[in-house]
Amino acid sequence: MRTWSRSAGHEIRHFRKATEPPLRRMNTSTHMRKVAVFRHDLLPVSETFIRAQVKSLRNWQAVLVGRRLVGEGLRLDGIPIRIIPGADSTYGQWLERLQFWLKRPIQRLVRTFESLDVGLVHAHFGTDATDIWPSVKAAGLPMLVTLHGYDINIHKRSWESGYGGLRRRVYPGRLLWMARDPSVSFIAASNALKLRAVEAGIPREKIRVAYIGVDTRRFTPGKTPLARRRPRILFVGRMVESKGPLLLIRAFATVRKFVPNAELAMVGAGPLLEACKREATRLGLPVSFSGPATSDEVLAHIREAKVLCLPSIPLPDGASEGLGQVLLEAQSCGVPVVGSNIGGIPEAIRPGVTGQIFPPGDEAALAECLKLALCSPEHRLVEIAAECRNWMQSQFDLSSMTSRLEELYDATQKT
Repeated sequence: MRTWSRSAGHEIRHFRKATEPPLRRMNTSTHMRKVAVFRHDLLPVSETFIRAQVKSLRNWQAVLVGRRLVGEGLRLDGIPIRIIPGADSTYGQWLERLQFWLKRPIQRLVRTFESLDVGLVHAHFGTDATDIWPSVKAAGLPMLVTLHGYDINIHKRSWESGYGGLRRRVYPGRLLWMARDPSVSFIAASNALKLRAVEAGIPREKIRVAYIGVDTRRFTPGKTPLARRRPRILFVGRMVESKGPLLLIRAFATVRKFVPNAELAMVGAGPLLEACKREATRLGLPVSFSGPATSDEVLAHIREAKVLCLPSIPLPDGASEGLGQVLLEAQSCGVPVVGSNIGGIPEAIRPGVTGQIFPPGDEAALAECLKLALCSPEHRLVEIAAECRNWMQSQFDLSSMTSRLEELYDATQKT
């Protein structure tokens, strides 16, 4: 039987690797130290990473800019916010639609960006970036675009055949059109996403890799040591096919044959939630379903878990895992993780040290990894918890990652 070894596994290539050219330094005058951080909807509960990044800035002040506030979304206390109002007439709405199809700036967006006195716009997700780019350019501002996952993983043919609706049919072409402008540069949230972006046609030299990171001061180990916790497996994510929740439930059935008191807690909502409940009932498994959770509630779940699992699977349309923020959060809390060998997941795990990686979709391999996590001896669990924590503090700490982001702001800002 395999065991988790300190010396096992591969290490990711750190994003400051020597093969990347040095950052282009630009004038950083003090009056240009504000950045407009754009997201169409401010902010879904699943996007705590954007809020955390904005709050962790030290040398730049961010203004969150969006088209609407999300009902029951994230609390944004203490963060400056600017909502761009929609057109106030039917004529205005039709005009904005026409401007979109003609790639023309929308004047209310232009005026908003001009009024903010910012040095650049940082847009999260390529889809949002292509929507606002004509207006950002008309305002005379450069733009930095963070690619997170679906916005670069989904195949061109899927977008053009209707994935995301009528407006998104032109997204692949708009993305490359925008990428050709010298005032636009990109951040990939993982090395895997950078490779996908290059494959999609974005010039390699325009893309930097910068992990968002995890707040290791907030995500800390719980009071109960890992070795003394119940054999609980935790899943946190959307209940959608690409996250592999049904695969996990079926693998859990095998785990229970070897660890009869094993538990599975599933946190999240989505179109597969009811199917997952039916599958757990059919197999007679004790699976708890908690529905969507706040960041604080996720933290509480992690501190009760013995292992966290992200069993993502690839889909025909190209959907894949960007990195898996919850993997970082769990390891920061000293909890080992199990993830599939897909997208950016392998970059977040030290196999055999802080977790295990299995072939995507392989139910038997997933069950074996989970058994190893639950059955490791007490002394090894103490070592694993410490290794997880050290790995996050040394390679993915939010403060260090934000310093990297601010360097990119310095190199991108308007002069």
